This record gives sequence, structure tokens and C-alpha cells, in this order.
Amino acid sequence: MGQDLIILLIEDNFEHIRLTKYILREQKIPGEVLVVRDGQEAVDYFYRRNEYADAEKAPRPNLVLLDLNIPCIDGKELLRMLKEDNALKEIPVVVMSSSDREEDMAFANEMGAASYISKSDGFEKLTEALASIPKFAANVKD
Repeated sequence: MGQDLIILLIEDNFEHIRLTKYILREQKIPGEVLVVRDGQEAVDYFYRRNEYADAEKAPRPNLVLLDLNIPCIDGKELLRMLKEDNALKEIPVVVMSSSDREEDMAFANEMGAASYISKSDGFEKLTEALASIPKFAANVKD
């Protein structure tokens, strides 16, 4: 994929943000990684409210990387909201979670997540999984 991607990373853990950005850069994933730190900030981003009211600050992402364990509005509720909204449901969501619980994986699959990446599988598996994310990215027009 030659196009630059806009990847929205929804993650509250600073170290996970740094690691994800590092891996994406090392894997030469083209584009920009934008970060929101909790579910409410993500809702503001998607619906262009508050600090994200300006479309320049909140471009429509080609792909969302979503942690399930985020504050304010949790990742499960956010995933449900995204996939039930006709204006947003086509944006691919890759769930990235520390959870290896079957029910979390099943929920992500049921809700239409493009993939589920376990952050607890180690650096090499995380790198491998993140290297493959461009194939999930949508050709999204704003």
C-alpha cells in the first residue's frame, strides 16, 4: 500500500503508545499515528466535538488501533458504538489488548473488528502483527 495512512491509536498507557509508534515507524508503515487517550476523547474525535471540532485536527482515519481497557468509555463500548454507526462502521478497527480472554476476542470478532492483537504475546509477535495492519486499512474519504 503506497498511500499514507491516518491511524488513530486509542490507548491510555504511555509506554504502549511509545512502543506502538516505534514498531510502526520501524516497520515503515506509511502515514501518521494520531493518539487519543480515552474513550470520551475518541468519541469527541470521531464526532468532531470540543478540541476536535476542526476537521484538520480530526481527519477521518483509515484504521483504528483500539485498546479495550481505556478510561471513561471502555474499548468494548467504543467498538460497539463505532460498528453501529453507519457513518463510522466502515473504518477498520484492530483491537490491541493485554487481554487474552476468549470472551474479549469473541466480542471483538462479533462486533466486526478487523483483527485482534494481543499485547501480551511479546515484542516479536506484536511487531509481526503491527507490520500486517496496512492490509486492513480502508480507502476512506472524508
